[in-house]
Amino acid sequence: MSQTTPGTTTVLTFSDADAGLSWPLDDWAAALEPPTVLIADDDEGIRDLVGTKLRAAGYRTLLAADGRTALALAVGERPQLVLLDMCMPGLDGLGFCYELHSSPQTAHIPVIFMSGRGEQADLDLGRVVGAEDYMVKPIDPADLLRRVQHLVGH
Repeated sequence: MSQTTPGTTTVLTFSDADAGLSWPLDDWAAALEPPTVLIADDDEGIRDLVGTKLRAAGYRTLLAADGRTALALAVGERPQLVLLDMCMPGLDGLGFCYELHSSPQTAHIPVIFMSGRGEQADLDLGRVVGAEDYMVKPIDPADLLRRVQHLVGH
C-alpha cells in the first residue's frame, strides 16, 4: 500500500496528449455510427425483410429499388457494404458492381450478390465483377447476418 506525503502533488500525463495527437470530431462521430448497409433489390418484400433483420442487428440501412438509385446512394453515402440483386431495372447488379469497383472512391466497398440465379456460371460472373460473396435466394436471414458480420463486423 502506498503512502503519500502531505503537501505532495501527483501529476498524470498522457503520452498521446503530449505528442499533440488529436482525433477530429468527424472521426469520433463516424466511429460511433453503426455500419451502413445498402440494400439494392427491385423486390420490395426482399428489401423490407433484409432491412428489418439488419436494423434489428444494429445496422443502418439504405434501400434502393434499381441500380441507378443504388449507385447514387453508394457514391453519396459510402456504405460499408452493398447487398445487391443481380437483376434490377435500369442498371443490373453486374453493371452496378463493375461501376462501383471502377471508381477509386467506392472500389473498397464490398458487395454480396443476392440472386435467384444459382448456376456456377452466375457465381463466377459475380466474382469476376468484384463481388466478395454470392447468396442464392431465398435468403436465410441468419446466414445473411453471418456473412454481413464477416465483411463489416459489428
